[in-house]
Amino acid sequence: MLAKGPESPYHEIVSRPDATPRFSICTLVTDGTQHGAMRASFAALGFDAPVAEFLTVDNTRGNRRCAYAGLREMLLAARGEHAILCHQDVRLLEHDARTLADRLAALTARDPDWAVAGNAGATEDGELRLRISDPHGEDRHIGPLPARAASLDENFLIVRRETGILPSPDLRGFHLYGTDLCLQARCAGRTAWVVDFHLRHLSAGRVDRAFLAEQAAFERRWGRRLGRAERIRTTCTKLTLRAGLVSEVVASLRLARRRARLAT
Repeated sequence: MLAKGPESPYHEIVSRPDATPRFSICTLVTDGTQHGAMRASFAALGFDAPVAEFLTVDNTRGNRRCAYAGLREMLLAARGEHAILCHQDVRLLEHDARTLADRLAALTARDPDWAVAGNAGATEDGELRLRISDPHGEDRHIGPLPARAASLDENFLIVRRETGILPSPDLRGFHLYGTDLCLQARCAGRTAWVVDFHLRHLSAGRVDRAFLAEQAAFERRWGRRLGRAERIRTTCTKLTLRAGLVSEVVASLRLARRRARLAT
């Protein structure tokens, strides 16, 4: 069913089992063929009824919902114990639904307060931790896993729905919502982790002027909320949360240098 209209959400429940599923797989879709291939790779490895339901936001005819709004919508509609927020261009490899369930059960035993997890991110010390195949390399496994994370990459995220963690309602765009969820978890007294779940991401990622504009808005929003300056590394950039003149100047100069490099 597809709900449209000014007073209605714009998401589609592609498949929903009668029983409450373990996983709700949520994706913003701009290419139906890509999403179909993604969904087939999940179904082949056990992410099908009654284990999983699939929800989408249809952006095939333009970006009706940004990531923050669309994923928030789907998280509120999801029924699974865990919501998987993933890109349409990820493909599962050898790790299946049982693997992920086991990884998350072990994580819960280790840290009952976890709220968000993913397959790639960075620690509070700025060290990358990941398990992924992508255009940067095959079967990349960096650092011991699981690992506490300050940021998570958006290609594949898991939200523990009972925590009530949602993307910020006052941010817009398609970037940095993984780090936003990590910060939301921290503010709620919970944690974020990188876990060992191997998959393929077909995109290498891209940092352009639109990304840098979203980064500036993100830095200001979270600097104001936390009331202090802070540096956070992600898989594709370094954030300076802005609180006060010094951090505003430092962050602005850093982004100006990146914009200049894009122009060359």
